[in-house]
Parts: sequence; structure tokens; C-alpha cells
Amino acid sequence: MNLELFIAKRLITGKEHKISISAPIIKIAIAAIAIGIVMMLIAIATGVGLKYKIREKVSAFNGHIQISNYDNNTSEVSVIPVSLEQDFYPKFNDVDGVRHIQAVATKGGIIRTEETFEGMLAKGVGTDYDWNVFEEYLVEGRIPDYTGRLNDEVLISRLMANRLQMKLGDTFFSFFLKDGDASRVPNNRRFEIVGIYDSGFEEFDATYVFVDIRHIQRMNKWTENQIGNFEVFLDDFDHLEEKSNEIYGKTPSNLDAINIKSKYFRIFEWIGLFDFNIALIIGIMIIVGGINMITALLVLILERTQMIGVLKALGSENWSIRKVFLYNAAYLIGIGLLWGNGLGLGLLYLQDKYRWFKFPNPEEYYIEYIPVHIDIPSVILLNLGVMLLCLLMLLVPSYIITKISPVKAIKFE
Repeated sequence: MNLELFIAKRLITGKEHKISISAPIIKIAIAAIAIGIVMMLIAIATGVGLKYKIREKVSAFNGHIQISNYDNNTSEVSVIPVSLEQDFYPKFNDVDGVRHIQAVATKGGIIRTEETFEGMLAKGVGTDYDWNVFEEYLVEGRIPDYTGRLNDEVLISRLMANRLQMKLGDTFFSFFLKDGDASRVPNNRRFEIVGIYDSGFEEFDATYVFVDIRHIQRMNKWTENQIGNFEVFLDDFDHLEEKSNEIYGKTPSNLDAINIKSKYFRIFEWIGLFDFNIALIIGIMIIVGGINMITALLVLILERTQMIGVLKALGSENWSIRKVFLYNAAYLIGIGLLWGNGLGLGLLYLQDKYRWFKFPNPEEYYIEYIPVHIDIPSVILLNLGVMLLCLLMLLVPSYIITKISPVKAIKFE
């Protein structure tokens, strides 16, 4: 029998425990642990959720890795074509962890209506394009169908449609320069809006219009086997740098491979700060919870001074008595974690399902609502970490038991 655990159970289940002087202090300590774990769960779930959503949107428009020609072109416009006949296309079998690869091409142009005009970046896509990532952002109409003959269907953002005062089913004319020469008569194309998307990422929504890649190939006088670049999607974003180097090593010497972290380094530097904020909140909450538990433990020790004296008189060692109070504290921490997890996970589930809480300025966070990402292993690890750190913090104040004299403790009133 574990004597220390047995005594701790008797202290917890005894009636005097519920009506003792320490009862309100214990409740406050449990509440502090519960509130702390709620705050930590919210910080982790919303911070990670926002980070995942932002990088999902960036990769939806660019892929995780882009393979293109080496040139001094720093714009998004495709200038020098890449041959479609590559060993890594349509399946990148030489590198594990590649989920999909697709061929695209981009060309800058202007949309002109009777009342206004807007600059755009026409992104040409073909039958290999993975539209699954855009199904979440589609708000009206349908995805364009480019599987048959060349057609004029396009997917446009709601932001651009509102600026141009257009709606689903409308047609518009667009103009594209010939070989970048403004002195020549531009190429003219008439498109029909069959779908409207809203990613919430204004930097992309204000620019991209999705068209059939064959329009761009014809305007650039490319063959059907010439495209602007390849977009590669990975199974695991966490291996982005590693896979970027592998893909770069498996491509011909005339092609370059750049990942979205390098291309949009400012965005990823910004979301990298989320990890620091999460760690800061967790640290503060653990300190607050630990201080409250230290207070509760000292009150418990003070309240059980006579019991400590009796146990010492009977020959109990200091560490054995300390374990009694640490078991008691672990129980209280466990109660706080139980209530905190129930409340925190419940709130996160409701937010994930109903999206009640929204950003007051969504344009700054690239998303309208506050996203959450609940990772059960992380939740378990967080609870174990809180329990362990709080108990470690209690080791020092429990040392006061070693200073208690049995004679004085038994006489203590």
C-alpha cells in the first residue's frame, strides 16, 4: 500500500476538507488552473489555426514550391516558357512526399468595362489543376471547366467583381500586351464569369483571374507543350525546406525551385511570431497557476501542522510527508485541468463549427473569422506539461515541512 497516497485520499475525501479555512483558497487555486488552461488552449488553437489558414491560402495560389526557368524576371508574369516534357511531370516519383504537381502560366492584363478598368494577373490553368483547394473559397457559381475545347470561362474574386460592378454570368473584355511592347495593338480576349471566389487574402484576390492556359499559350505564341512554371504541392508543409532542396536537386540545371517561404518571406516571418506569442501566454498562465497552487499548498500545510507533527513523531520521513501534500496538490491541479479542458475545448469546438467570433479588421489577418486548430496530442502534452511544471514549482514551498518541529507542531493551535 502507498501510505502517502492513502493519507492524501483521506484528506481529500474528509468532510473537514470541505468546510475548512482552506476551502475557498483551494477553490480559487482550482479556478486559476482552469482559467489558465482555457487561455492556453485558446492561444494555441487560434494561433496555430491562423497560421495554418494563412499558409493554406498562400499555397492555394502558388503551390508549396514553384519550378521555373532561371531568369532575372522578378514579376509574377511568365516570360520565358518551360517545356512540359519533364521527367518529374506529371508524377514527381523521384521525391517522396509530393502530393501533386501542376502546370500554370501567368500574364498581366487589364479588364475594361464601360465605366471602369482594373489591372489583373491572368493565371492560366489546365486539366491537371487541383481545384480542391479552391472549393472552400467559392462563394458563387462553379469552377471553370477546361477539360474540353478552349473556352472563355473564368473564375474571378468577389473583390474584383465588386470593383468592376460585375456579377455571375457577366462578360468582360481584357487586354494583354504583345511581348511587353506597348506600341503594338494589344491582344483582346472576351471572358465570361462562371465562378466567384473569396479567399479573404486581398493581395491575391485583387489580382488573380483564373483562365484557360491555352489563351496564354496562344497570346505568347507558345506551343501546347510550353508553360510558365510548375507548382508542386507537398503532403507535409513542415518538411518544406527539406523537400525544396530535394526537388531542386532532381530538376534540370536550367530550372530553379523556390518555396513560398522564400517568395513570401515577410508573411511567414509575421506568422512565425505567433509561436512566440503562444509560448509567452503559456508561460504567464503557468506562472499564475503555479503561484495560486503554492498559496493553496502553504495554507494546507498550515492547516495540517498538527498532523505533520504526529506523522513525524511516528517516524515518518520529511519526503514522505511532502509527498502527501504533493499528491493532494496533484489532485487539485487535475480538477482544474478537467474543468479547464472541458470549457476550453467546448468553446473551441463551437467556434470551429459556428464561427461566432470574427476579426474586426479581417484585411489585416487575411481571414474574416478566427480559425481554430485542435490537435489532440498537443492538448495531452500541454496538460502533462502544466501538471509537471506546477508540481515542480511546489517542491520548493513543500520544503517548509522539513522545518516543522514535531513537539511544536503537536501543540500548534
